[in-house]
Formats: sequence, structure tokens, C-alpha cells
Amino acid sequence: MDSTQAIDVRQQINQHALSAFQRRIIALCFIIVALDGMDIALMGFIAPALRSAWQISSHQLGMAIGAALAGLALGAMFAGPLADRYGRRWIIICSVFFFGLWTLVTALAQNIEQMMLFRLLTGLGLGAAMPNVGTLVSEYAPERQRAFLITVVFCGFTFGAASGGFAASWLIPAFGWHAVLLLGGILPLLLLPLLLRYLPESVRFLLAHQAPHWRIRAIVEKMWPGSTTPYSTFLYPARVPGAGSIRTVLSGQYRFGSLMLWGGYFMGLFLVYLIGSWMPALIGDLGLSVTAAALITAMYQAGGTVGSLFAGWLMDRVNANLALAAIYFGGALATILLGCVPAQPLLMAGIAFCCGFCFNGANTGMNALAASYYPTAARATGSSWMHGIGRIGAILSAFAGAQMLALGWSFSQIFMLLALPAVLTTLMLLAKQRWG
Repeated sequence: MDSTQAIDVRQQINQHALSAFQRRIIALCFIIVALDGMDIALMGFIAPALRSAWQISSHQLGMAIGAALAGLALGAMFAGPLADRYGRRWIIICSVFFFGLWTLVTALAQNIEQMMLFRLLTGLGLGAAMPNVGTLVSEYAPERQRAFLITVVFCGFTFGAASGGFAASWLIPAFGWHAVLLLGGILPLLLLPLLLRYLPESVRFLLAHQAPHWRIRAIVEKMWPGSTTPYSTFLYPARVPGAGSIRTVLSGQYRFGSLMLWGGYFMGLFLVYLIGSWMPALIGDLGLSVTAAALITAMYQAGGTVGSLFAGWLMDRVNANLALAAIYFGGALATILLGCVPAQPLLMAGIAFCCGFCFNGANTGMNALAASYYPTAARATGSSWMHGIGRIGAILSAFAGAQMLALGWSFSQIFMLLALPAVLTTLMLLAKQRWG
């Protein structure tokens, strides 16, 4: 690298292989997303034990699950514009502290009303973390590997959720549901010192905001030691006067694509959260044990880990919109199949794995799709708003699941119906490819 001339950092990122510094960022972000996924999924795993201990109805349980999802939506909507204005690093660190602290407090809840409040506050941190982690990774990733690396990080969500399921299947019988929440709160707080020490600000954010040369040089030297001198300068992208992040996302150039991303993610999260949160209760109604229900749900989450890697790999090789449309459609077929098979744990676990492979994998791919769609100055806002609006679908899923249980719908009827949102998501992605 010739440091006597102005250095184009974005071009260098695209041309170089991943450095140890970039791989460390990816590893830290993977851990953040894994802890985020574990904390979001906890309510689903403790739901049967909570219903039994507190004698609460399905509607009350739905309110507790929905409270966290409301917090997720609000956290995402507010955190994106803040991250585009002030930076990604501190928003991520503060969000990890916030959701770790309130998950610990949730373990002390004495009734369902307290749990609703604590889960709402937990959700604010959870919602702020994930889209900004995706933004940070996208801005350190070479464009040729961007989709795959983002999905590698976001498969941490399903890895964390699956780990929570396996932990819950052991902790709940041995120590009760409080132990699961304690675990979900302590782990994020233990991560904070590492984030303060090793998580950098986005170099592309610093370039877009024309930060001082010394700040950018410090990061470039960590990526490629010896590549600069104290006199090195850097190429800054031209600023667009008056083009704020919100205005950019809603501009004519991005409006239709944004609507399709929002609609697709809305449907995708409706599916993922309804299945992930209510599957243990639905399987329990089939007469299977709590342990079997937790393990089948964990297999559903584990399928998403593999599916995320596949989605990212495929998106870097073929048209990303068409790749995700095909994966969502495959999930619709797997959902129909799950509703038709006999209540055999091993068979249901295998099909649940396929459902998670498609739905969780494609939802992870949506993060890469959004990060690639928007420019740097609006990337956190675009990604976070997709998350925030998508969370509305997740919120509705909590109440939809409770309503379906209250109406006495069968397991088969529920899973047949869930194929419809998957098909609608497929159509939205095809429309984005055609007109967005």
C-alpha cells in the first residue's frame, strides 16, 4: 500500500483478505448476536414452567412475550438514526449493558406484571444491538464476502437461541426457570470489558463523517500494520448536503425497496417468533414432555445456524433477492410438512430443523440484504428500521399464538396456516428484485 498518496480505505478493504483485526471484530459481533438471540428466546423456553408456577393464562404469557418484542421495535427504530449520527460502537456497547442488566432484574420478578415491564426494558437493549452489529460488520467486510460474513455473525442469533434451549432443558428441571434468566443476564455483562477494549468504531462511518486522519490511521494500522505513516491522508467520500439518514431511506430511490424489505421482514419475524416462542407450548399440547418440546424447539433454532451460512454463501454467488425468495418458499413447504406428520419427537425434530434452516436462515440473510442496499450514511437507519418494523410482526406473533391456543386450533391447522406469510415474503422479495 502506498502511504505517500491518499489512501482509499474502502478500496483497500475490498482488495485485501480479512486481517486478524477484522476477524476479531466479527468474533465479538458473533458473541453479541448469540447473547441477543439467547435472551430473546428465553421466554419461549421458560413459558411452560412459568405457566405452571404462576398459573397464568396463554394471553398473559403472550403479553409478557409481546412486551419484550415491543421493546425490540422501539430500540431498533431509535438506535439506527443515533448510530448514523454518533457512531456504531457506543450504541452497541450500551445496548449490551442494558439488556444484560434488565434480564438479571427479570429473574427477580414476582408476578406477570413486573415481568412485562422488565421484558419491555430488556427489549430496548436487544433491539438496539442487532441491526447496529450488522451495520458494523458490513462496514468492515469486503464487498465480495459481505453477505456471507454478515450471515456468519447473525447465525449467532440462532446459535444463541439453540444454546439457550439446551441450557433450559437442563437448568429448569434442576434449578427452576429463574436460573435461565440469571444465565441470560450474567453473560452479556461479562462481555462488556472485552467490548470496551477491543470493539472499534466503524472506519467507514469515520470516513463518511470526515473524522480526523489520526483516528482513521489508528484503525488502518490495526488492520494492516505498517501500511501508513504519520503523514498519510485518506480519501473521504463526498458529502451530500441535507441528505439525512431518514430522508435517504424514504427517498424515491430507496422507498419501494424499503417497503419490500419492511414487509418481508415483518412476515419473516412473525413466522420465526411465533414458531420459536410457541412451539414448546404447542408441542406440549400434543402430549410430549417439556424436555422433548425444548429439544425440538432447539433443533428448530439450530437449523437456522446452518441455514444462515447457506443463505449468505448463496447470496454472494447469485442474485440475493432471488436466493432469499427461494429459501422462504422452501420454508413454506417444510411448515406444511411439520403440520402433517405424527407426533414423534425424532421426526418432528428433523422437520423443525428444516423449518429453522429456511426461516431463520433467510431472516438472517435479510440483514445482509438491507446492509448492502443502503449507503453508509443511512445504513444503520435503513437496517434498524427494517428491524423495528419487522418486530411489529414479532409482537403480533405473540398475540396470534395466544389466540390460536385459546381458540383450540390444532397443531396441524396452525402450521398449515403459517405457510401463507412465507409465500407473501417470497412475493415481496421478487417484487423488490423487479422494481426496487
